[in-house]
This record gives sequence, C-alpha cells and structure tokens, in this order.
Amino acid sequence: MPQLKITQTKSGVGGKQNQKDTLRTLGLRRVGQSVVREDRPEVLGMIRTVAHLVDVEEVK
Repeated sequence: MPQLKITQTKSGVGGKQNQKDTLRTLGLRRVGQSVVREDRPEVLGMIRTVAHLVDVEEVK
C-alpha cells in the first residue's frame, strides 16, 4: 500500500480545536516535523482537515 509523508508547515496555534486534535492524531507536534502514514481513507480525511497546515508527498 502506498505511503504518504506528511510534514507540518504551519502552527496549529490559533486554529480550531478539531484541527489541533487532528495534528496530534497524525503524530505531528511541531512545525517542520514529518511522519509517514499509509494512504488510507481515514488518513486522507485527516489531511483534508488540516490541508492548509501540512505538505503531503507520496513515498515508496
């Protein structure tokens, strides 16, 4: 299954609580941090919630 590298590019401070919670659920705690997650519908939904705060790229 393809994987996605998710990098936090902006802070969640000042954002809505659900966006902050979504960043934590993805495993992101600070700007510049990256995590690798499977390309699943649940993860894509979380990415959509915080799309303005993260960069996403596909990893092999």
